[in-house]
Amino acid sequence: MRITIIGGGVIGLCTAYYLQKTGYEVTVIDRNNITDGCSFGNMGYVSPSHFIPLATPGIISQGLKWMLSASSPFYIKPRLNLDLIRWGMSFWHSSTKEQVEKSIPHLNNLLQLSRELMNDLKKELPESFSMIEKGCWMLYKQEKTGDHEKHLAEQAHGLGLKTVICTPQQVQGYETEVEVNVAGGVLYLDDCHIDTAKFMRVMFTQLQKMGVKFWLNTEVTGFKKSNGRITAVITDKNEMPCEELVIANGSWIGKLSKQLGIRMLMQPGKGYSMVYNNLSKNLLYPSILIDDRTATTPIDRWLRIGGTMELSGHSDNILPKRVMAIYNAFKKYYPSMSLPEPDISKAWFGYRPVTPDGMPYIGRHSQYSNLIYAGGHAMLGVSAAAATGKLVDEIIGHNPATISLEAFRPDRCR
Repeated sequence: MRITIIGGGVIGLCTAYYLQKTGYEVTVIDRNNITDGCSFGNMGYVSPSHFIPLATPGIISQGLKWMLSASSPFYIKPRLNLDLIRWGMSFWHSSTKEQVEKSIPHLNNLLQLSRELMNDLKKELPESFSMIEKGCWMLYKQEKTGDHEKHLAEQAHGLGLKTVICTPQQVQGYETEVEVNVAGGVLYLDDCHIDTAKFMRVMFTQLQKMGVKFWLNTEVTGFKKSNGRITAVITDKNEMPCEELVIANGSWIGKLSKQLGIRMLMQPGKGYSMVYNNLSKNLLYPSILIDDRTATTPIDRWLRIGGTMELSGHSDNILPKRVMAIYNAFKKYYPSMSLPEPDISKAWFGYRPVTPDGMPYIGRHSQYSNLIYAGGHAMLGVSAAAATGKLVDEIIGHNPATISLEAFRPDRCR
């Protein structure tokens, strides 16, 4: 069977891996050359701890407050855009306690499955991608935040996750190389982190050896359809027949779907990051700095810090205040690390694919019998990539899914 995957990010490559292992003829189309993008510059977390979807009660009011500050963790560029308005209305309706409670078990299942599969990939892939299994910190400065994090740790324990709730002194006991200035923290022991750029390179090389075909620097311009099926993908270079089509092109899912006459609610959530090399002293654990919505990823003497959620469309403009907010937040938590100020022009940015209910789209779409979506993972792309690829393989093979897919139906948000 000929399977075409549109999108060569971490979701697309993991999907190609499982499909090719099964024995399908797989081709991946990507508009770039698989050397950059959201899958390369993100924080590299594989995090079962992230079982709470993005759309939560109170986030609307908090987001409105943050929008008053140009350096806040969340920003929406004001504009008259029908897609953004529809997305925003759906996000508002999804941000309820009842919806979150319904979503948590499904998101937890997806993340825990992916965590198990990453252990398998660590053994199966011929090269190391620096998978470090020591956990991830949730660090906080305010006691109110701490109370909330401790409550989440109790929920996590109920889901089978291992956590350690720590005082400031105990946090410092783990981080022996640098000073940590916090009110406390929760260490999620099941989490791990990877070098995402290395993972992408290793996976890309392995897929080529396995026989996966790649059409790179190729733009999809349309589709051929017949009798409720997509029969071919039309590109700026050639036409490709397909028997099954997987759309996994991240934040561009909404735009591409319009060519199929399908409305998929999706917004690109821009995030920034910066990298420091050859540090004499470094963090020993990755961390999320809760009060400032900033994240850190250390690997040996290398450190990435990143954050923010900016809904401004696919805009390549870098907002200096938002980059500096990440840097300043880091200094508050780790005051002894004298990192130089970032060169704004060299700050990395990428577009997270954000659905209005914070849950990814995984499954067949009702409009075409051979169309499968795999995207919309927001900040959980690396965390959920392996499981998403495995599930798509099960869907195409008409095999029972390892976990329930009901919460991830692609046509649930309209």
